Amino acid sequence: MINRIFGLSLAMAGALVLLASTPARAVVEIDINKANVEPLPIAITDFISSDAVGGQIAAVVAADLKRSGLFAPIDQAAFIEKISNPDVAPRFEDWRVINAQALVTGRVVREADGRLRAEFRLWDTFANQQLSGEQFFTRPENWRRVAHIIADAIYERLTGEKGYFDSRVVFVSESGPKIDRKKQLAIMDQDGANIRMLTNANDIVLTPRFSPSRQEITYMSFEGGQPRVYLLQLETGQRELVGNFPGMTFAPRFSPDGQKVIMSLQQEGNANIYTLDLRSRSTTRLTSTAAIDTSPSYSPDGNQIVFESDRGGRQQLYIMGTDGSNQRRVSFGDGSYSTPVWSPRGDLIAFTKQSGGKFSIGVMRTDGSGERILTTGFHNEGPTWAPNGRVLMFFRQPAGSGGPQIYSIDLTGYNEQLVTTPSYASDPAWSPLLE
Repeated sequence: MINRIFGLSLAMAGALVLLASTPARAVVEIDINKANVEPLPIAITDFISSDAVGGQIAAVVAADLKRSGLFAPIDQAAFIEKISNPDVAPRFEDWRVINAQALVTGRVVREADGRLRAEFRLWDTFANQQLSGEQFFTRPENWRRVAHIIADAIYERLTGEKGYFDSRVVFVSESGPKIDRKKQLAIMDQDGANIRMLTNANDIVLTPRFSPSRQEITYMSFEGGQPRVYLLQLETGQRELVGNFPGMTFAPRFSPDGQKVIMSLQQEGNANIYTLDLRSRSTTRLTSTAAIDTSPSYSPDGNQIVFESDRGGRQQLYIMGTDGSNQRRVSFGDGSYSTPVWSPRGDLIAFTKQSGGKFSIGVMRTDGSGERILTTGFHNEGPTWAPNGRVLMFFRQPAGSGGPQIYSIDLTGYNEQLVTTPSYASDPAWSPLLE
C-alpha cells in the first residue's frame, strides 16, 4: 500500500513475524475518569543503523509515547543489554531487572534505491514474547514520519486505542507587538516539528479547520479588508474562494464527509448558521433568531450539530439536527460556554467556559451531563481534538504584552504540556490521521 502525503511515498511492507496467536490484550488500561494514569515503563533502544538516523527515530518514538502521559521511557543509561541484532530475541531478564515492562528494538537500512527501510519489534519482557513487528520504506527526509507511525503502532498495541502521532496541526502563527500583531496560517507535526507557513503575513487569518476527508483546510481571511472564507489544498497550495457573503463570516468548519462547510453569517446585528454545499455552492439557513448563533460543529456521524448561542441571555451550548430542527440547550453550569467541538469518537463535546474571570477548557457528554473541567487559566480558548478523541489542544493567552501559546492536555486533565513553536501561536486545528 502506497500513501502519498505532501509528496511522501511510504510503503508498509508487512509484519516481520506473525503476531502472537493469543488474543490481543491492552497492557495499559485507559480510564478517562481516573484521576491519573500510572505510566507504563518502556525501554526504547536506538535503532541499529550506519548513521545517526537510528537514534533519531528512537528519540522521536520515545518523545511521542512520553508526551501521551501513558508511557515512561526508561533512561538508556540504565540499559544492561546492548542490542546488536534486533532479529534475535533479547535477554528478557536484563530488561525485567530495570522494570521495563515493554521493549522496542529496531533497525534502519539504506536500500540500494536510496530509500530508508525502518523496522521495529515490540516485546513483552514479562511474557518473553514479541507483541508486534513491522517495516516501512520511505525517502530519507521523511524519517520523522516513520517514527510517528511506529509510535502509533506501539500505542495501539499496548492500549487497544488508535494512536494520534502521525497527524498534523494547522494554526495561526502570530508575530509582532500586541497592538499590531501579524497573523498567518502555519502547519506543523503534532509534536511541533516541521513548521511551515501557508500564507503570508499581509492579511489577518482566523479559524483554520481541517477537512476530515482530504488534505484541505478552510479558514477566514480579511484579504482586501473584507472577511472571506477560503479553501486551501495543502498538497498543491491551490486556494479557492468559498464565496462572498454579505456581512461578517465566522468559524467555518467542514461536514464529516467534507462535502459542506458550515459557518455563521452576521447580518444586521445578529448571526445565524448556514451550510454551503461545496459542489453546488448553494446555501441553507439552519437558525433564524435575533441572537448570535455561531461556532457550529458536526457530530462525527453527521446527524447533529452543536453550536453556541446567546439567545438565552449569555453564551450557552445548543444541539440541533442537521436541518436545523429540534434545537435544544445542553449546557446549564455557571458561566458562559463557547467554541464547542464534537469528539471524533462521538461521545463528548469539548468547550471553552468563562466563569469568575477565568477561562477553562472542559468536556461534557452530548446530552450536557458529566461536565468536567480539564484546565483553567487566564485566557484558555479554542479546543481541538486529536484523531483518537483522547487528547485536546488549545491556546492560552497570558496577561500583559505576551502572546498566545498552544498546549495539549489529555482527558484525565493531568497531562498538560506546552507545544513549543518559534513564534506566538493560536487557534490550533488537529488533522485526522494521515494516510
